[in-house]
Amino acid sequence: MKVWVDPERCQGHGLCKMIAPDSFDLDDIDGHSTAVSEDVVAGQEEVVIEAMRSCPERAIFVDGKDSTGQVATGAGQPDWTAQ
Repeated sequence: MKVWVDPERCQGHGLCKMIAPDSFDLDDIDGHSTAVSEDVVAGQEEVVIEAMRSCPERAIFVDGKDSTGQVATGAGQPDWTAQ
């Protein structure tokens, strides 16, 4: 699974860091989020998806399969289809 944050949309609310602290970092200057790595670490898929769903600015994008094999794509809104 891949994850990235749109710097134009992110307003630095920090919810992603609270929900998935191992997957997101906040900039010390403006508080905007970045993904620690584009590739989500195994076992972190669900919290990254929760962070995506929780982002009020829809700034978090994910693409790939979660640990159950469901496809997750989108920004701030899940788009699940069984594979």
